[in-house]
Amino acid sequence: MSDGLTRREFVLSLSSVVAAPALLGLTRKGGPPILGGYVDDDSGAGHALRDRRGAPLGSTSSSRERRRVSVAIVGGGIGGLSAAWQLDRSGVHDWLLLELADRTGGNARGGSSAVTRFPWGAHYVPVPSDDATHVRALFRELGVLGVDGTWDERTLCHSPQERIFQHGRWHEGLAPLDALPVSERAQFAEFETRIADWRHTGAFTVPSAMGHARRRSSADSKALAALDTTTADAWLREHGLTSPALRWWVEYGTRDDYGASLTQASAWAAVHYFAGRDPEAPGPLTWPEGNAWITERLTARLNAARSATAAPRIRTSSPVSVIERIGSRWLVRTAGLDVECDVVVWAAPLFVLPTVLAGAQSPVALEYGSWVVANISLRRAPSERGAPLAWDNVIYNSPSLGYVNAGHQSLATPTEAQVWTWYHAVVDRDARGGRRWLRDRPWSQWRDQIVADLRAAHPDVESCVSRIDVMRWGHAMPRPTPGHLLRVRALAGWQPAPRVFIGHADLSGISLMEEAQWHGVRAAQQAAVVLRGDR
Repeated sequence: MSDGLTRREFVLSLSSVVAAPALLGLTRKGGPPILGGYVDDDSGAGHALRDRRGAPLGSTSSSRERRRVSVAIVGGGIGGLSAAWQLDRSGVHDWLLLELADRTGGNARGGSSAVTRFPWGAHYVPVPSDDATHVRALFRELGVLGVDGTWDERTLCHSPQERIFQHGRWHEGLAPLDALPVSERAQFAEFETRIADWRHTGAFTVPSAMGHARRRSSADSKALAALDTTTADAWLREHGLTSPALRWWVEYGTRDDYGASLTQASAWAAVHYFAGRDPEAPGPLTWPEGNAWITERLTARLNAARSATAAPRIRTSSPVSVIERIGSRWLVRTAGLDVECDVVVWAAPLFVLPTVLAGAQSPVALEYGSWVVANISLRRAPSERGAPLAWDNVIYNSPSLGYVNAGHQSLATPTEAQVWTWYHAVVDRDARGGRRWLRDRPWSQWRDQIVADLRAAHPDVESCVSRIDVMRWGHAMPRPTPGHLLRVRALAGWQPAPRVFIGHADLSGISLMEEAQWHGVRAAQQAAVVLRGDR
């Protein structure tokens, strides 16, 4: 191959990618073309399910496979896997998990090439506080957290962790403080003071259910609630925090966690990004494949045990089309399988539920932001100035969120070839318009945008890139717009139907691993209580 890859490496690199027609429309001058395409995002199956509006998929004949279990779990992301994990811990082993995609993981999936593994979505977990008891318990089981409370050094992000490209060179850390005038530095200091005060209230604890309880009992409860009545943009302006560098810094946080701009995210959400974590904690925890490391190992542990009939307890490529009552039980239908169960744990996004369960209507409407994640294969490292390549690499004032060096955590001997994972939140369009734009935009435009974005910090990057593979997340995460706290409160007491429990991060209105796990565990606990009452 003229781009330096062997034929075997080239074939391997295609293993997780669906080739797009744009593969033929490449325009690099003076060198081999940049290959790539769109990765299968499972939107086809999701849209087919949406368009059928509850009609059963597949045959309705009596020859369909039928299973009887205590609990059917719909959705195989962190929430669904956590529900299954908790059911096993509760002594309920008779469950079946149904996942639309061909593998579990949700937005914590990963891929691989001949060079390294890499993420397609969530790529790290901040070191969990003592409040995150379920996360810590899981990490103990996975060998990440020792019995003595120490973290496996292989999973703590190695140094150098972060750098920012500003004023023509790379600088250590992400705060854009280089060459700032005294007045703007003073605004950063004031912002940090305000965040420290809010952090001290405990109202922004992760998982957020604990934080909400502390917020309601806090002497500052009114001031905390007021943060959610305005946007982050308006809040910053109200307090005279107008520094362009500070505003960029805060919006980097809202785009990173929520896929939202300063004018979209509530002030409460912006504060939560900074006040919800201990700034002195080590970490974060990360792996070459990102959070897919967690979901793949959890899936393997759950698959190791079979049901009483020796049948697998996790079925992928099984979108649920109908959930309906049959007497006192539920019937959960996929294209080739009918599952009769006592309890349903819904661990998929809330907007999907009304399409399969008649009468289920969420009390609130969530706005979902769109994302693009691209994995960029490089033959060699491009030129650069300043601080060396880090795990997280951010270009100041770029519309993207920068790139993660997928091989950063690898303990293998470094190779000349690299893979960078590039992140971009679609914040310049409304939610529906953003999804349509993602659907219609040709891959070649993403290729050109990504190269142009990286060229600002790496002038020769185009000659180093061999392929760019792009994942589109149309409903990546709910946006915590103003009114977020009221929506969370309404969802907290909502149950769509008897013996149907929600185990998804949508209940928190923010898409964090700890939130998804919290609700998956809670739904499993509720299911176990019901089942114990039946016995």
